[in-house]
Amino acid sequence: MCDCALEKLAAMSNKYGSDADYVLAGGGNTSYKTDTTLYIKGSGTALATIKPEQFVRMDRASLAKMWTNKYPEDEDARESAVLSDMMNSREKGESGRPSVETLLHDLFRQKYVLHVHPSLVNGLTCSVDRENAMKKYIPEAVWVDSSKPGYILANKCRDAISASEKASGVYPNVLFLRNHGIFFAADTTEELDSVVSSVMNRLDAAVVRRPDFSEISYDIDRVAAISPAVRMMYGEGKCATVRFFTNRDLLDYDPDTKSFTPDHIVYYKAKILVMGENACADCIKTAFDKFVAENGYKPRIIYVRGLGAFACGDTLKAAKTAQILFLDTVKIWVYAQSFGGASAMPDELIDFITNWEVESYRSKVSASATASKRLENKIAIVTGAAQGFGRGIAEALADEGAYVVIADMNYDGAKATSDTIPNSYALFSNVSDEASVKSMIDKTVVEYGGLDLFVNNAGIAKAGSLEDMQKSTFELVTAVNYTGYFLCTKYASRPMKIQRAFCPGYMADIVEINSKSGLAGSNKNFAYAGSKFGGIGLTQSFALELCEYGIKVNAVCPGNFLNGPLWSDPEKGLFVQYLRAGKVPGAKTVEDVRRYYESKVPMNRGCETIDVARAVFYIVEQKYETGQAIPVTGGQEMLN
Repeated sequence: MCDCALEKLAAMSNKYGSDADYVLAGGGNTSYKTDTTLYIKGSGTALATIKPEQFVRMDRASLAKMWTNKYPEDEDARESAVLSDMMNSREKGESGRPSVETLLHDLFRQKYVLHVHPSLVNGLTCSVDRENAMKKYIPEAVWVDSSKPGYILANKCRDAISASEKASGVYPNVLFLRNHGIFFAADTTEELDSVVSSVMNRLDAAVVRRPDFSEISYDIDRVAAISPAVRMMYGEGKCATVRFFTNRDLLDYDPDTKSFTPDHIVYYKAKILVMGENACADCIKTAFDKFVAENGYKPRIIYVRGLGAFACGDTLKAAKTAQILFLDTVKIWVYAQSFGGASAMPDELIDFITNWEVESYRSKVSASATASKRLENKIAIVTGAAQGFGRGIAEALADEGAYVVIADMNYDGAKATSDTIPNSYALFSNVSDEASVKSMIDKTVVEYGGLDLFVNNAGIAKAGSLEDMQKSTFELVTAVNYTGYFLCTKYASRPMKIQRAFCPGYMADIVEINSKSGLAGSNKNFAYAGSKFGGIGLTQSFALELCEYGIKVNAVCPGNFLNGPLWSDPEKGLFVQYLRAGKVPGAKTVEDVRRYYESKVPMNRGCETIDVARAVFYIVEQKYETGQAIPVTGGQEMLN
């Protein structure tokens, strides 16, 4: 076999695996076969990113023998023996775990096989008129009814394919599985694409109603009161993630509907917690505890009638996956209306899938633990994070495992920064505007479920003498640096207080990025220095008020960030401002101003973002420190 066949297999896999209309949460699988070898996607790998060398190599002669092997009558013993034989059918030196559907892939005579679970397809396979609808719209396809996965399902498919070939004289290239998905097969990837398009176009033409996921208004204050509480319930003291979502069809959906497919069970369990329209955080807590006691697991989806749903996970990835799969359930429910209405999996199959180790292996692999970082899964906001100190702090927090909101008045800059930081979220925020600050906090809670760390970094510096400074300029500096800190603390503390109420041991942090100018006066820079002196007063006062809620409030007082845009911008930077204001006696150029400020630091350099980030890490990790102003000045300013 030439390498080009595997390259085509990988390209085909990547194409469909990265298309949400076909594949969700890394599901589905693909294969290619020669006369002797089957190359198949392994469990726990993703179609969207799989590479040619990552397919598991299976010996087809060994797989063929499995059809005639005598397996135990006992279900558990049989599946264990089948799994053992399948693992032993790997070619020598192969270590990957083959898909549980390997035998199914080997059944098809065609070289390329694609197995996916499109919601459009499952609108049919999970419908009341499922088999008749398939015969009407896709008459050449094979239908296989519900069956336990593994060897039993493979045998049912084998019998159905054989019967179809005998009846029609044509070997089939499409197979529908009730409440599961579809198989496509062809000898080339081009032919396979044609088969897929033909089937999907005919199904789409048969649909009379499509999902409406358009945005709708909702009570964001209510969501902001519920999400942090749910986060603490689910995390049990650890940093979990909760994502709220809603749309028109989600609110029309019947949440008492049972599971449609195995994927839904694997990624958000067989049952969800359903609450009434007037549900509040306290009553959700009562229902949550009862749910856990009755089912033995925590609900991954909490559905509140008339409001929307909350997707929960130990990580952001897990919460997003639960959300995506639940929305897929809603899509299937809508599409099924075109085929006689929705029909869930049989109860016995739901119970089997819930406890089936082989099918749940994917979620176990995808959720496998990685080395814990200092801020693992913590939710943080950094204001003024589009550039400079803010951007550097946001990057450092993310490097240590935090989910970071990049907040800035410069939304385009915030988005550009967010695009470079995994699991981050860009928001517009004007810290001097109360409505904007509230919106920033509320949107963070909707996106992640709560807040662990708020870094008040947004600031403005306008130098000038008493004679030159305008009242409007003075008030602008005060509004951003002083009033903005007040507004941010007021609203950032709200989800933190809720989290503390539902988890008494929980602690959170508010950190003001102050300045060395908050520790000592600054000549011809009184507007900035005054706002920063005031910031330390606020820090101490906030610390006293919020201590009872487990919220530590501290300030970091950096030295001059000489390499950052605040200082170095050629048009608006402080070097230019100070040169024009005559703040540095004898300075003729911007470089003269820079050398003057470097000479004032015992460590002979300006402060860098990593210096500030390390101070923030210390503040978060130190559980017995609040109301402090920590200098990070290279020795230029020291505490008395």
